[in-house]
Amino acid sequence: MPDADWAASANWDWPTPHIVALEVVAADIDAYNHVNNSVYLSWFDSAAWSHSAALGIPLEECTRIRRGMAAHRAEIDYQRAAVLGDRVSVATWIVSTDNKLRVERRFQVRRAPDGETLARARTDYVCINLDSGRACRMPESFANSYVTTTGVSGPRGTG
Repeated sequence: MPDADWAASANWDWPTPHIVALEVVAADIDAYNHVNNSVYLSWFDSAAWSHSAALGIPLEECTRIRRGMAAHRAEIDYQRAAVLGDRVSVATWIVSTDNKLRVERRFQVRRAPDGETLARARTDYVCINLDSGRACRMPESFANSYVTTTGVSGPRGTG
């Protein structure tokens, strides 16, 4: 089964994921010959930006209105190592929002095509004013777009 088909049909922790497919490259590898921990943060950032764009809030819109969602807190559970040449799928979901200031995303990284979960993460975001760097109320476009992912009421498990 091609990776894209596998990713779409995989039994993810949460329903209806937004998925970004990536391949581990030499620059991702550290002295232990596996993907460096910091690379996962980059992958999560890529998935979050891709999802935001799909929701109608691309980077260009954030810079135009001078508002953005900034990571406030991140937790990552590393379960298996990714190595050079691995193809991975990074999924994200919005699992909660107060529609005023905060959004919580979850992430899951799975190796394609065997489906092994490599990492899970949670990141709390806060809306900020890009000029002052201070927290501020979400613009209406954010509140309308950053809604809990359809079907999310709790994880399916840890599969």
